[in-house]
Amino acid sequence: MNFKWNYEPPTSERLQAAKELADKIGMSPILADLLIQRGIKTESAAKRFFRPMLNELIDPFLMNDMDVAVDRLNDAMGRKERIMVYGDYDVDGCTAVALVFKFLQQFYSNIEYYIPDRYDEGYGVSRKGIDLAAEHGVKLIIVLDCGIKAIDEIAYARERGVDFIICDHHVPDEVMPPAVAILNPKREDSTYPFKHLCGCGVGFKFMQAFAKNNGIPFSRLIPLLDFCAVSIAADIVPVIGENRTLAFHGLKQLNINPSIGLKAIIEICGLTGREITMSDIVFKIGPRINASGRMQNGTEAVDLLVEKDFARALAEANHVNEYNDQRRDIDKQMTEEANEIVARLESQQHMQSIVLYDENWKKGVVGIVASRLTEMYFRPTVVLTIIDGLATGSARSVAGFDIYDAIKSCRDLLLNFGGHTYAVGLSLKQENIPEFRRRFQEYVSNHILPEQTQALLDIEEEVDFRDINKKLLNDLKKFAPHGPNNPKPLFCTRNVYDYGTSKVVGRNQEHIKLELVDSKSSNVMNGIAFGQSAAARYIKSKRSFDIVYTIEENTYKRSEIQLQIEDISPSEEA
Repeated sequence: MNFKWNYEPPTSERLQAAKELADKIGMSPILADLLIQRGIKTESAAKRFFRPMLNELIDPFLMNDMDVAVDRLNDAMGRKERIMVYGDYDVDGCTAVALVFKFLQQFYSNIEYYIPDRYDEGYGVSRKGIDLAAEHGVKLIIVLDCGIKAIDEIAYARERGVDFIICDHHVPDEVMPPAVAILNPKREDSTYPFKHLCGCGVGFKFMQAFAKNNGIPFSRLIPLLDFCAVSIAADIVPVIGENRTLAFHGLKQLNINPSIGLKAIIEICGLTGREITMSDIVFKIGPRINASGRMQNGTEAVDLLVEKDFARALAEANHVNEYNDQRRDIDKQMTEEANEIVARLESQQHMQSIVLYDENWKKGVVGIVASRLTEMYFRPTVVLTIIDGLATGSARSVAGFDIYDAIKSCRDLLLNFGGHTYAVGLSLKQENIPEFRRRFQEYVSNHILPEQTQALLDIEEEVDFRDINKKLLNDLKKFAPHGPNNPKPLFCTRNVYDYGTSKVVGRNQEHIKLELVDSKSSNVMNGIAFGQSAAARYIKSKRSFDIVYTIEENTYKRSEIQLQIEDISPSEEA
């Protein structure tokens, strides 16, 4: 991929502010400048950033309807009503259901959980799920990570004598469902000061409020924070504010004392004994939880997450792992087919968006394929499959472009849609696809900015190798957990040379293991450039080049610094 390097040198004022902050917090001015770029400009703000405290979490009762939701839950328990915890089939939904179910089960036994079948019921609240709840004598459904658009379904539930409490984070419509309470920080009338909670985060706030109202110590909630960390990472919400606090302490829980189900997933991922990061969740833990809902039914993922016996959990985790292997094979095949279609469609190549469909594609994997195509072609992408004449699928976006608004502009052609800025699910009649494609592409062309269609590397600091040492590495670790709005910092060093020992490695000779020096110090830096073996010939030519990288700890040689190189470019003066 040809990256555009985006770097804005610091002003003299910013350099001075970084130096002053560095003196106060005992860090390198380089890292102090990273803080300033994140809006952290004082010593006290830096301390809160590096050590987020659970006692600083926002009062859950600031969220609209929270008092009503807690009262309704208390009434249900007092009247011994049957309660159902209902959630979406993705990671966020499954972890949210597991969190709420596990917490309430400690105090109340007349409770069950339910995950709709992606293939039989589709996304969100279904009439089938409501009917099953009514048949089981359920009087209250707590729905998590969906429900904000289920107006007709929740009206139907009321007719059947079933109340709903909605815990969602997706963008609501102007009209909201007739639920008893709607907990959603994205409500237009929201009084909650943090807008970026995931579905599991909203569920956690509900349980926090319930605990507070009933005199249950907050410490009883701490063992469930690992679910919050998993959902925050997997749902790719901003890792700032309250999300940073939940993710920080959730990762601590995940590393020290994870729940039995997550411990089993950690085991089958080969992560036991390693420090687990947000990246491990995104690429290893999350996909395995997701695979159950993509390939079969998300209920199996929740069964695993709430399991109390490790031997059973390990057997369930292996089963989920098999789903993940199947998902990978289908994902690879579908992505290859989608690429062939893009290559064949000459008109598609000049568009600033991609809309594809195939009736043979698996519904549970279209979202992954949309993400892959977005990464490959750097264009907002919609991938659909056809089931009984109905097109259903997923849309994914590039950084900075609101794909929810793009899909919303075509709402008169849609049967249903929902999501947020970067990911949307949608359905429409098959005959509407050509007009949807035309309108969607027209909207994207009129609203997307040129820089949003380029693969950008946002470089935060330009440094020399003499600036990189073990203290810098250790201090840099304090910037974690990383994610949107708090990415791993990207560094740039110019005019570096091969020390003479760099070599191509990997099963297919696709990577480069580097040993580098720069022109300003005698430091020899180790680096790895994944998938960039095409640059090897230039590197061995003894000419200088520039690199963009993150600074990592070598997984195999602890405390040794390794640069993970994202891009290599010949120096201008070479």
